[in-house]
Amino acid sequence: MRLTIRTRPTFSALLAAVLLGCAAVAPAQGANPAAGGAVTPAPAAAAASAPAPQAEGGIRSQNIFTVLPEASADPNYLNQTNGERNKVQPGNNAPMWRQVSSGVTGYSSLPASEAPEAGNLIQRFVQYPGSRYTNAGEAWRQVRNDWLIPYGAALLFVTLLALAIYYVAHGPIRLHGAKTGRRIERFTPFERATHWSNAIAFVTLALSGIVMAFGKFFLLPVLGSSLFGWLAYALKTVHNFVGPLFVVTTLFMIFTFIRSNWPRAEDVAWLRHGGGLFGGKEPASHRFNAGEKAVFWGGVLVLGSIVIGSGLFLDQLLPGFVYTRGEMQVAHMVHAAATLLMIAMIMAHIYIGTLGMTGAYKAMREGYVDETWAREHHRLWYDDIAAGKIPAQRSAPADASDPARPVTVQGTSA
Repeated sequence: MRLTIRTRPTFSALLAAVLLGCAAVAPAQGANPAAGGAVTPAPAAAAASAPAPQAEGGIRSQNIFTVLPEASADPNYLNQTNGERNKVQPGNNAPMWRQVSSGVTGYSSLPASEAPEAGNLIQRFVQYPGSRYTNAGEAWRQVRNDWLIPYGAALLFVTLLALAIYYVAHGPIRLHGAKTGRRIERFTPFERATHWSNAIAFVTLALSGIVMAFGKFFLLPVLGSSLFGWLAYALKTVHNFVGPLFVVTTLFMIFTFIRSNWPRAEDVAWLRHGGGLFGGKEPASHRFNAGEKAVFWGGVLVLGSIVIGSGLFLDQLLPGFVYTRGEMQVAHMVHAAATLLMIAMIMAHIYIGTLGMTGAYKAMREGYVDETWAREHHRLWYDDIAAGKIPAQRSAPADASDPARPVTVQGTSA
């Protein structure tokens, strides 16, 4: 006998019973939550019982999709304090720097008598001649770089070029008559010592000043930064030490030559004819002509006094001053402008005293001129010597056996 087990109908019936049991349990758990072992609050009750969210601290990022109005659209934007500005524009410290640049004085523990500007980081706004309305340091820089340097260099170059053209076109001023061999003492040893000491000091100051002001344009490319830096530093030191010597010698120059440079009526005629430099006979003059007097009064006395006063101020050698940055900047501009004008004027004086007139350099080097030279270039001075009003030898001669010979006029001894 064969036994047959039909398993397929039995498995199907068992699977159907399990599915029916699961379907019956699910509605019961929905009606009785505790039966399922899990508590799920109702949505409305959960929202009512949840605490309110707390605000986050620190810096919150900005939503890039939120477009806010410009902070500068606020009518009070420019009057905001630094704290107010950081609320609308974090990191923008413009109000603080605006106060700093306007010359606001902050607190400093240093005494005002020793450091009057210790609380000022940036100088107040000013407008110097030739500058924009800006802080004093920038205004000084604009005057120096835009006016003093380019126009000062042009003045010196034009003066040198004009003298060169005149020399090529006219040559030196020579004597028309023959020398007589009779000498007149034009400068005493004391006068020559005063002149040469002042001249050496002036040339030293002028050359060192030119290198410091213009050297970076024509020396720096040739020497390089290291060598030029040492040269400029050395010349600056020389400039500061020679300055007081120039002050003393200038005072000696003024008191030594002021009497002979006093204006006279004939100076007007000399100026009207241009001193005979452009043709015609040289107008009569006394010991010094109007051109030399212009150098003395305008160059040595007026400009020299301005240069000396401003230079001593820059060296902080004048008592009773605080020497603030603004005062030093003004002193520098005055010093530079007066110096450039003085150099241009002295350049013309050096030309006439060396290449421009025969016998002029020898007169300052040795102290004597020929009778013919005195008669042609300084006729009135020569006439007073010939008349005995002025001695031909004003100092004791170095060689007593060879004094200055007497001057003769129209064949008679004076």
